[in-house]
Amino acid sequence: MRHRKDGRQFGRNTSHRRAMFRNLAANLVNHERILTTDAKAKELRRVTERLITKAKRLGPIAYTPQEKLDDTGRAKRLAVSRNLGGFLPRWGVEKDGTKRDLVEKVMVELAQRFAERPGGYTRIIKVGPRKGDGASMSLIEFVDAAPVGSKQMEDVVEAAEAAAADEPETDAADDAASDDDESEEKDD
Repeated sequence: MRHRKDGRQFGRNTSHRRAMFRNLAANLVNHERILTTDAKAKELRRVTERLITKAKRLGPIAYTPQEKLDDTGRAKRLAVSRNLGGFLPRWGVEKDGTKRDLVEKVMVELAQRFAERPGGYTRIIKVGPRKGDGASMSLIEFVDAAPVGSKQMEDVVEAAEAAAADEPETDAADDAASDDDESEEKDD
């Protein structure tokens, strides 16, 4: 019997499981939305919500600049950042290739964003079965994350508007040039 042994095993030993959740949590904090299996998403929710709660318990100390803190505040912040560092790698890589301090992101950005929220910082959206092995997939994201594709849709709309604005000018210029070419041919 597995009394008092909560959490999924995933057929992995402890160190492998910890490393897997460390990487999944880092990706979730960095990108704020990841696609994974249902079971991993449900376990990852436990890990990330605990991290945010630890940072949030500091209160304003978590997101106050280091220079403005007294010695007690610095010590508290250092202790929590070291605690978070045990569950998150220190650095993550953004989509554009720049490095980002993940522990600071949890302490400064996420703790401040969720300061008034009493819990439930993540949302799991079931996507459907994965091609290949049929594993049920889920999208896990922070509850205040931008809707899927909103930035991408804005970029597409802006590009379409820019292309539409450019096309009439070039078409009018092309028509004028072609009219000039036709009149030159008639003159010959």
